[in-house]
Amino acid sequence: NIIEAQLIETILLNLLNFQTLIATKASRMRLVAGDAALMDFGLRRAQATGGYYASRAAVVGGFDATSNVLAGKKFGIPVSGTMAHSFVQSYDEELEAFRDFAEGRPDGCVLLVDTYNTLKSGIPNAITIAKEMESRGERLLAIRLDSGDLSYFAKQSRKLLDEAGLHYVKIAASNQLDEHVIKSLLEQQSPIDIFGVGTNLVTGDPDGALDGVYKLAYSNGKPRIKISESIVKITLPHKKQVFRMKDDQGKCIGADAIGLAEEDGITEMFHPYEPYKSMNLSKFHQEPLLQKVMEHGEVLIEKRSLKEISEYSAKRLAELPIEYKRFNNPHIYKIGISTALRDEREKLITAYKQKIK
Repeated sequence: NIIEAQLIETILLNLLNFQTLIATKASRMRLVAGDAALMDFGLRRAQATGGYYASRAAVVGGFDATSNVLAGKKFGIPVSGTMAHSFVQSYDEELEAFRDFAEGRPDGCVLLVDTYNTLKSGIPNAITIAKEMESRGERLLAIRLDSGDLSYFAKQSRKLLDEAGLHYVKIAASNQLDEHVIKSLLEQQSPIDIFGVGTNLVTGDPDGALDGVYKLAYSNGKPRIKISESIVKITLPHKKQVFRMKDDQGKCIGADAIGLAEEDGITEMFHPYEPYKSMNLSKFHQEPLLQKVMEHGEVLIEKRSLKEISEYSAKRLAELPIEYKRFNNPHIYKIGISTALRDEREKLITAYKQKIK
């Protein structure tokens, strides 16, 4: 039904495009962060209510927790956060601010140590509070750095904490982080256990949007095509299936082929825009990726939890060879179309040209 299909276009693209963008950004950070925890701190910097779904998408991409309380409640995401600078500033003494915070929230207590002077005030006061907590049978979870040379301050903070016997206290860092900054910090062997990422996560920096489109390919029992003067704008007609190529060990080789839905496999794929380029696929195992999720208004698949979705995302990304995931000069992932789909497209283009002669 074209009317029903058209009605869902906007919301479908809005949800899929934005969350795919943010999940991709999050996955790049997870790739370099290793075992460090990743926390979403982005709600205040997000585009209005987009921050709500950004928190969900961040978890899909590998984040561990969010400071977005509503998203945490709605999606079952662990909620975590720290004190604000304003909390510390509202007290006459930093030590008293830390003490009240720790007494009121001993579980998961994180102290923000850079309001005044990280090494001369923040860390010494945090050590004092940590010792007071120990006397009550409690433990300070972490200190947080939010400004300055994060690598330097993390190393100096770790030294002071360890000298005080507080080896268990973790170090969290924030302040305009992204995958490149996180990678650099860890390459410098910065002893950072938790990264809080805000602006660059929820805005998908440097990409303001993901340009996914919603095009009609089959209607009323017939394949449909959109033709353009530019070959990249010509759509692929018909019901389709996408096949992922894998080697004998089941690892992705970096190629997907798009074919007609009735095809069981594809022996050769062609470049979508440069048809003289082709690739033989006969030696690869081919995994069909598309499945029908709705028919006649009925949802056909079981709803997955966010945890299951996140685990599935991580599993699929792990199948992709590292050369396709590096930030500088990555391998180009190959996408092609089957002979049958190529011929179907050419047939429709030729038929249209005949009509307008």
